[in-house]
Amino acid sequence: MNASPATPLLDTVATPEELRRLAPAQLRQLADELRSETIAAVGQTGGHLGSGLGVVELTVAIHYVFNTPQDRLIWDVGHQAYPHKILTGRRDRIRTLRQGGGLSGFTKRSESEYDPFGTAHSSTSISAALGFAIANKIKGEPGRGIAVIGDGAMSAGMAYEAMNNAEAAGNRLIVILNDNDMSIAPPVGGLSSYLARLVSSGKFLGLRELARRFAAKLPRPLQVAAKKTDEFARGMAMGGTLFEELGFYYVGPLDGHDLESLIPVLENVRDAAKGPILLHVVTQKGKGYEPAEQAADKYHGVQKFNVVTGEQSKAPAGPPSYTSVFAKALLAEAEQDARICAITAAMPAGTGLDKFAAAFPQRSFDVGIAEQHAVTFAAGLAAEGMRPFCAIYSTFLQRAFDQVVHDVAIQNLPVRFAIDRAGLVGADGATHAGSFDVTYLATLPNMVVMAAADEAELVHMTHTAAQYDEGPIAFRYPRGNGVGVALPETPLRLEIGKGRIVRGSDKGGKVAILSLGTRLGEALKAADTLEAKGLPTTVADMRFAKPLDSDLIRRLMLSHEVVITVEEGSIGGLGAHVLTMASDEGLTDAGLKIRTMRLPDVFQDQDKPENQYDQAGLNAPQIVDTVLSALRHNSQGVSEARA
Repeated sequence: MNASPATPLLDTVATPEELRRLAPAQLRQLADELRSETIAAVGQTGGHLGSGLGVVELTVAIHYVFNTPQDRLIWDVGHQAYPHKILTGRRDRIRTLRQGGGLSGFTKRSESEYDPFGTAHSSTSISAALGFAIANKIKGEPGRGIAVIGDGAMSAGMAYEAMNNAEAAGNRLIVILNDNDMSIAPPVGGLSSYLARLVSSGKFLGLRELARRFAAKLPRPLQVAAKKTDEFARGMAMGGTLFEELGFYYVGPLDGHDLESLIPVLENVRDAAKGPILLHVVTQKGKGYEPAEQAADKYHGVQKFNVVTGEQSKAPAGPPSYTSVFAKALLAEAEQDARICAITAAMPAGTGLDKFAAAFPQRSFDVGIAEQHAVTFAAGLAAEGMRPFCAIYSTFLQRAFDQVVHDVAIQNLPVRFAIDRAGLVGADGATHAGSFDVTYLATLPNMVVMAAADEAELVHMTHTAAQYDEGPIAFRYPRGNGVGVALPETPLRLEIGKGRIVRGSDKGGKVAILSLGTRLGEALKAADTLEAKGLPTTVADMRFAKPLDSDLIRRLMLSHEVVITVEEGSIGGLGAHVLTMASDEGLTDAGLKIRTMRLPDVFQDQDKPENQYDQAGLNAPQIVDTVLSALRHNSQGVSEARA
């Protein structure tokens, strides 16, 4: 067990209002204690560590200088907000992070007034902060919009779309670029801090405005020359021309761990009549905790760990993860086919494509946080005869739905979508759940949609997708480890739109369970229980949500009294398509009972995956209850009418 650190000063600071009563000389101690508390808490809960440690001083400085929550502070992506949560009245719950009934691992509006906007997907902060700033401007009320955005999140086009429209906000909008990856260490230091204070000061801004007015009276060629001279003078010291072109006044780079520099610069930025302003701060992931400093990638997201040694808890040995199974299968395909390319959107390790990149660097592309570009880029590759695999988490592929429709499906281009993190994802909660991909993909003409029931099926589906050139094809698989089935030495090319019976027969029975995805194991457990109650049960792994195996479904409907569909997705998926088919063909006219089981129409909060599926009603006991209810049987399998 990790002992709680001694935090005498932090113990007196429960809110930013109390923080602002401290003397500036006390802030260094507060930051050190805040860092220790963050490390201790995440050591007990697991979660995102390195990014939060990198913004401890910045968190303290922002809350010290600005009037939060009236000034709206938005953290992009939100996983670096653990120190922020500790300082904003949630320290007593910080050891419930990412647990059922506990604090979210991201910012969440319903959790605190200090979380004005939920951020768990990247690159949304500037747009949201702009909205807050303009709203207060229209209402004539005080309040700024402050966006803290990481350098990685700046790879997404949405950030620049927002900046391009930010001028109307004036000095109510402040963007803080948290640069923890770019190699710009040399400008950081005493001189850089001095320059940042200088160019953010009221005197300097006043001089620039005076010079601008003077230049406006000059002939046009001299106006242009004066503007370029000003940009060049500041650009030599600190860069920022791109942001200036977008209408921002650029300040930085500044050492994001130096409170003596941060505080006066933030005060200048707060009080400046010029705006909008972009403040560029340089931070270090994992700052102040040596294991995280030495291995930023391994300590970005962590299991529970020993604070003293840094050693992370290891999960019990088990089957390989679905992600690693896909990565290995794709490597095998690429070794045989030089047309196969792999694309990821800033998640090479998370999707397993880091292994592909190591083996085939010329055919691997990490496009940054730019899912829309990733999909259309893949479409271009496919149009030129390549076989691209676009590996994107289900929840992130939502960002590129228009591109999937317009650039892929309408043109019937053979882009392969490998959809990781399908279904519920445990501790990451609603923002990262892969709930909707079957629904939003299976609505599209030309699209083939598969779901792997186990790791062997995932190998077959990877191979099938590689060989399929007739149009777009997608296959989904969950987070975590497989179920332990043996992997095939030679993958099969599945027949498109054909499922398989894994138990029972299509010749006759009482109950038929149509499973899509990894609920198959629960469906088989339910079948065991139903058989014990004297109810012959057939279980089919549908494999395909689109096209449906209409022949198999028809046979099962005509030979069974009850048909149940089970899937790890939202309404509008397999169950909806089966119901539509049954309605179109009149298969319900003879009294057939059809029930669909899917995720509930709510956004489920974080919890252990097994608890989430229990809450969703998709485990074996709920499948049994659904069957018995449809048959009007009680829990003993005896007809209620006769009981």
